[in-house]
Amino acid sequence: MGFKTGIIGLPNVGKSTLFNALTKSNSAQAANFPFCTIDPNIGEVMVPDQRLLQLSKISVSKETTPTKMTFIDIAGLVKGASKGEGLGNKFLANIRECDALAHVTRCFDDENITHVNNIIDPVADIEIIDTELLLADLESVTKQIENFKKRSGKKNDEILSLAFLEKVLGLLEIGTPVRQGTFSKEELKMLNFSQFLTSKPILFICNVDENSIKEGNRHSKKVEALANTLEARTLNISVSIEQELSEISDEKELEEFLFEMGLDCTGLEQLIKTGYSILELCTYFTSGPKETRAWTIGNSTFAPDAAGKIHTDFKKGFIRAETVSYTDFLSAGGWLKAKELGKVRSEGKEYLVKDGDIMNFLFSS
Repeated sequence: MGFKTGIIGLPNVGKSTLFNALTKSNSAQAANFPFCTIDPNIGEVMVPDQRLLQLSKISVSKETTPTKMTFIDIAGLVKGASKGEGLGNKFLANIRECDALAHVTRCFDDENITHVNNIIDPVADIEIIDTELLLADLESVTKQIENFKKRSGKKNDEILSLAFLEKVLGLLEIGTPVRQGTFSKEELKMLNFSQFLTSKPILFICNVDENSIKEGNRHSKKVEALANTLEARTLNISVSIEQELSEISDEKELEEFLFEMGLDCTGLEQLIKTGYSILELCTYFTSGPKETRAWTIGNSTFAPDAAGKIHTDFKKGFIRAETVSYTDFLSAGGWLKAKELGKVRSEGKEYLVKDGDIMNFLFSS
C-alpha cells in the first residue's frame, strides 16, 4: 500500500512540471496557458528508504521491493469550478480519490510566465481554490441532509449519520474546512467514508526561485502564515530545480548537485516524508533470501491488519508475529543471530506495529 497525493493549484503555477519531475516522466503536458492538463495524469514513484537497502543486503535478498507513492496531476482549478467554470466538477471528482492534497502555489516572479489572474498573490490563489472546495462540500452535504430528511422511520445509525452531516454543515457554513473540525471516534469513521474535499490533509508547496528554497521569500512567508491558521504545512520547492534533478541518473552526480545547492535531499524525498507524517503512516518490512520488501501502513495498526496488507489469508488465519526492530536486526546481522540474542519477540493480535519493525507472520491456512 502506498498513498495517493493529488497535485492541485491554479493554472500555470508549476503543477504539471512538478509532476513530471517527481515521476521522472513527461506525461503531463506543461505549457504557458490555462487548462493545458485536461485528463488527470497518474504516476507512481518508489519511496526511497535506505533501511530497505540495508535489510536486503543483510538478508542477501534476490529481490528488493520498495513501497510506492502515487501522484495525480489534477487540472488547474479556477474561480467558479464548483459551479462548472473552467474544467469544473469533473476535476473535483478526481480530488475525491486522493488521500492527501499537495497544493502548489506560485511564489516567484517571472514576467515570461503568465499568471491566470495577472498578479502574483499566492494567498489569494489559495483562497480561490479553498473556497471552491468548500462550496463543493457544502453542496454535497446539503443534498445528503435533504435526502436523509425525506426518509421516514429512521434507524439509530441513520440518526447518527444525520447528526454528523449537520455538524459538517455547521463547519462549512462558517467557512471552516472539515479537516479542522473536532469529531468523536464514531464520527471519524463516518468522515473516512465521506470523501469531503476539505477533509483531506493538505500540504502547501511554495514553488519558489532557486535562491529561496532554504529561506523562502516574501511570497512563501505569506503562505506559511496562512498555513498556520489552517493547521497545514508548507514546503519550499523550486520546480525548475526538481526538473533538473529528475534528469540526473548518476547517484554521485546527484549528491554533488544537492550539495552545491545546499540541499540535504530532493523535493520528492521531502514531499514523501511530509506526506507520511500528515497521513500518520509508517513502514514495516519483511526480509529474507527471496525478497526484502517495504509495506506502508497507518500508525497504530494491529499486527493482523498489517499482515492483511500482504494477503487477506494472513489476517484471517493470524496466529502470531515474529518481530524485531530495525536497529536490533541491523546490529545482529540478520534473523538467526537476532533470535540467538533474544531480540526477536513473539507478538499477538493486540500488538501495534511500529515503524521499522521487521515482521514474520505465522498463520493457519
